[in-house]
Amino acid sequence: MSLVLVINAGSSSFKYQLISPIDGTRVAKGLVERIGSGTGHISHEMPGVAAISRDAQIADHAAGFLEMLRAFEDSGSPLLELGVTAVGHRVVQGGDEFFAPTLIDDHVAQRILDLAVLAPLHNPGEHQAIVAARQVFPSIAHVAVFDTAFHQTMPPAAYTYAIDQEVARKHHVRRYGFHGTSHRVVSRLAADYLGRPVEELKQIVLHLGNGASACAIDGGRSVDTSMGLTPLAGLVMGTRSGDIDPSVLLHLMTAGGYTAAELDELLNKRSGLLGLSGYQDMREVRDGVEAGDPAATLALDVSAHRLKHYVGAYAAVLGGLDVITFTAGLGENSAILRERALAGLEWFGIRVDPERNWEPGSEARRISTDDSRVQVLVVPTDEEREIAAQTLEVSGALQL
Repeated sequence: MSLVLVINAGSSSFKYQLISPIDGTRVAKGLVERIGSGTGHISHEMPGVAAISRDAQIADHAAGFLEMLRAFEDSGSPLLELGVTAVGHRVVQGGDEFFAPTLIDDHVAQRILDLAVLAPLHNPGEHQAIVAARQVFPSIAHVAVFDTAFHQTMPPAAYTYAIDQEVARKHHVRRYGFHGTSHRVVSRLAADYLGRPVEELKQIVLHLGNGASACAIDGGRSVDTSMGLTPLAGLVMGTRSGDIDPSVLLHLMTAGGYTAAELDELLNKRSGLLGLSGYQDMREVRDGVEAGDPAATLALDVSAHRLKHYVGAYAAVLGGLDVITFTAGLGENSAILRERALAGLEWFGIRVDPERNWEPGSEARRISTDDSRVQVLVVPTDEEREIAAQTLEVSGALQL
């Protein structure tokens, strides 16, 4: 069995899976979290053996990688003996130079670190994980799969901000977009579900989790997306504001005395659902709505309104619409958000079947009515398997 180790690093954590990209078999998975914050934590699971859950001092992502190796050893299956054929690394920011999954060499690794200026919370940790993985596995291929790569097909009209272009070029200011791996794989899974070639479909994919983004996909190619220079723009998220008038920031600086660091914390960590309602989790928001909490009701209404705004905008950008697909944690599990986001769009050919929408399920499914002109689907995302598949394709370890 050809196995790929997939490393999905965040700012203070990383998830990992050991996976066969052919059939999606997960040999192992785990999470290293609270990196650099005193006492870290690692959880590790493998079929047939007891799960591992323990605290440890984890100074950085390199130390976290070593903790992952230790977890494999403690489970009785040292990672170096499991036949890993390649390592796939999810990298958030690829700038405007990485258009596709890329074999990592010293130059690419350095460029990922250089691009930390555009993703200071993510790229440094991802670079540390890459360095550590290449030291442990020096003789196999390492591939970077960029969140931004799928969106490199956007036309200039979609990715260009209307500011002084000399300033924009100097500081690399443009829309990059994120969640690209998820948008790519979900758009193809939606096409498979419908039994139609992805090349003939006009799609909107709504990746709704703690981070959330919308993507307009025409014939399998991203033509617009809601996140921008950073993952802050667009939809209402767990703690992020999404779209906001830039003058709000200037007003808070001049009238409120906020510093740049304070504004960054406000918009990224104290806004979104949390800022609106006090709840970061949509399940808590839903419970608050049912209990009559006006703040929770407002949070749901604002989130649904923003989603509806993007659905309408992207239908116009696409010049038509065949399918809307919800994915990721909220998209797959929050029936109330799906219902509110698409309510009132029957005139547009979007009809959601209430029974189908509220019926729980873990597989790809349709939630629109039989007579809905636009198909509405719920499709679980599988970023790790997609990263594994792209990694093996680029590395040449297996012909897919």
